[in-house]
Amino acid sequence: MFNLLGSARKGARAVLAIAAAAALSACDIDLSQVSGGGAKSNGGAVEVALLVPYGSATPGDDGLARALENAARLAAADLGEGKVNITVYRTAGQASTAASVATQAVAAGADVILGPLRSDAANAAAVAVAGTDVNVVAFSNNTSIAGGNLFVIGNTFDNIASRLMGYAGAQGRSRVVVVYPQTPVGQIGRSAIVKATSGTNVQVVGDGAFEFSEQGIISAVPRIANTVKETGATAIMLTSDSTGALPLLAQLLPEQGVSPAVTKYIGLTRWDVPAQTLSLPGIQGGWFALPDPTPVAQFNNRYRSAHGDAAHPLAGLAYDGIAAFGALASKKLAVSRGNLTQSSGFKGVNGVFRFKADGTNERALAIAQVTNNQVQIIDPAPKSFGFGGF
Repeated sequence: MFNLLGSARKGARAVLAIAAAAALSACDIDLSQVSGGGAKSNGGAVEVALLVPYGSATPGDDGLARALENAARLAAADLGEGKVNITVYRTAGQASTAASVATQAVAAGADVILGPLRSDAANAAAVAVAGTDVNVVAFSNNTSIAGGNLFVIGNTFDNIASRLMGYAGAQGRSRVVVVYPQTPVGQIGRSAIVKATSGTNVQVVGDGAFEFSEQGIISAVPRIANTVKETGATAIMLTSDSTGALPLLAQLLPEQGVSPAVTKYIGLTRWDVPAQTLSLPGIQGGWFALPDPTPVAQFNNRYRSAHGDAAHPLAGLAYDGIAAFGALASKKLAVSRGNLTQSSGFKGVNGVFRFKADGTNERALAIAQVTNNQVQIIDPAPKSFGFGGF
């Protein structure tokens, strides 16, 4: 644990903690105005079982597990004593282990399970405790596993695509070609985009599928460029990220005459991670969606102050989960399905979010534009549901 040095730093950390607590309450709850006392409807703190991949053979999983635990404990500390108790269970990144420890957690008195990380483990954990009244809030963004007692808290392609297509339609970018790899993830991304056009004036006018290999991308680019030109597309939606096809596409498509100055490039993934992505030629002037940068920056500062290193990009999901449970606890509400899906939602380090009855979620996102290799927010994230398209 990072040791604070001097009273000045203690004061700064206290300010961060107070700001975090105020920002991370439920939308209609101000934690700073809530007195102590019982948390659940039946009294006492909410007992949270945190399932994280300690002991996994996958490189990086132990570090991610530690980041998730650190973030969850920061949220519990910000909520104050007596709101949330956290017990950590090691899944080893295995679905069978996740199912086993989920059962153990319920037997030990858990009110809710936060985690596991990946969809197979999350599904196994939810199935294992399906006969109880304990809900599983998984870090996954895979909507195909959601439903019943399983909620996903990760930012989903459906949510991102909906925000981007709504904004594109409002800006007159109504004819879209979807560019995606012929992989399961690519197909999910494409489906999310097509689904998101419903209720908007946006049409998917062409497909830009490609084989997911270097040669496959290179071979497909002339065909994709012709599709853009022949359909009169005003935008192209790229589902790939910077570790996939995005760098090649952002270089080769402009070379084939798909000018970013004429055809808007829009990304289903984050273009600011890593930062070098922002220098790609094809995405200059392009759009992507991201959480409200202000609470994210506050959380990152809080995490670094507490632990001496940068927060993992997924760590905020653990904070969000604990913040939601704690907000319910502050109103003496149990972490039931009905309370989790309250329409007002919650405020987390990734902005406003709420769980839907089908186990998926809605998150308030900002629209960013890449301008001179920098991120420029051109349409801020809504601060509550009921505004800005929510």
